[in-house]
Amino acid sequence: MIYRPIPIDEEIEFNSKNFLVSKTDLKGNIIFVNKSFCEVSGYVEEEIIGLPHNVVRHTDMPRAIFFLIWQSLMSGVRITAVIKNLAKSGKYYWVISDFEPKFDGDGNIISLTAFGRSAPDYIIDEIEELYSVMLTIEKKHSMEKSLAYLEGFLEERGKVYKDYIGELTQSKGLIDILMLRFKNLFR
Repeated sequence: MIYRPIPIDEEIEFNSKNFLVSKTDLKGNIIFVNKSFCEVSGYVEEEIIGLPHNVVRHTDMPRAIFFLIWQSLMSGVRITAVIKNLAKSGKYYWVISDFEPKFDGDGNIISLTAFGRSAPDYIIDEIEELYSVMLTIEKKHSMEKSLAYLEGFLEERGKVYKDYIGELTQSKGLIDILMLRFKNLFR
């Protein structure tokens, strides 16, 4: 049985220079986490390796977002998302996560990696309202209806999900350079 913390309304803030890295197998089970991931999430490596990654999924997150992430990754396409995660303590933390599939020499996907960085308040403020509406729709109706709402939301803005999140999360300057270098260490 997997222990899932009871969410408490207390945020964990962490330095934007800290990058959280986790890697899963194709079933979503954690096979690697870095020190920063452990420090922020409150889990030690030995207890979280082998657990499904959704152990850190906060209940405020619409399932539809994870459906989009999974769909993209299983198609071999990178995707970025803003995620509210749940720490072992029950506190929450927001990350901008760049998700990437890793391929073997034959082009088969062999693992999935998430590179997370702290999400600034202006991003959280914008995405939180969208997620709240999507979650309400999921609870009353279904994930499919939540996805339909998201599609309409994006259509009104003349964007697809990738462009909306890309514009929202686009960092400037040094953070971009640091993130690229950091990701290259895990490729």
